[in-house]
Amino acid sequence: MLGSQRRTHILETLRREGQALASALARELDVSEDTIRRDMRDMAAAGLLRRVHGGALPVAPDLPDLTARRGVENEAKAALGARAAALVQPGQMVFLDGGTTTAAIARHLPRDMPLVVATHSPTIAAEFEHHAMVEVVLIGGRLYKHSMVCLGARAIAAIDAIRPDIFFLGVTAVHPRLGLTTGDFEEAAIKRHILGASARTYVAVTEEKLDAISPCRIAPLDALAGLIVPHGIEAERLAPYREAGAVVMA
Repeated sequence: MLGSQRRTHILETLRREGQALASALARELDVSEDTIRRDMRDMAAAGLLRRVHGGALPVAPDLPDLTARRGVENEAKAALGARAAALVQPGQMVFLDGGTTTAAIARHLPRDMPLVVATHSPTIAAEFEHHAMVEVVLIGGRLYKHSMVCLGARAIAAIDAIRPDIFFLGVTAVHPRLGLTTGDFEEAAIKRHILGASARTYVAVTEEKLDAISPCRIAPLDALAGLIVPHGIEAERLAPYREAGAVVMA
């Protein structure tokens, strides 16, 4: 097998399994472990994977702060926001996570729809300044400035007192086997807590977040009521998500 074919196979294994073990790949491809390790070294140097003891992991997505992410808002996020907002019914309590995709959802909620919006993000709360029919419940706590959301015991206690009808969860990565992940342990914990308090949870993700993994796990895919993805993604790419129990809304 040519080196380029081995490297393609390694990348496909990472996409499918979320990890690639040198010993297993060596047996599968009938080459030495040294050959696989050499391939992985070269691929790591090219930024294609992250080497760990015994094999490799996918490259974790970059975690730019909220200000940087606002600079890359695009039509895809706007389209996701519109599709997610269409799921909301008058009179519901909606919990909005932090993030730019969630902000797009907030901007597409009708101004004349009576709602209770709960959020632990002051920047999301500010989106409703001119929504006369929306009551905003702002969850307090320690402000995690990277994502502009509140964390900690105070936030958890406040979340325990509400039961949202819908939670729009923000993530940094989604993988068919390893589920929903983000970059900070405490932020992952509070996202998981909100999910547990909510009747239904949806995740809207742009294409670059699919088949990726961040360090801190939030929940498996089957915890969601729906995974909202952009139009036009190949059915073959989405099939593993459906097999993992996700209701994919493409």
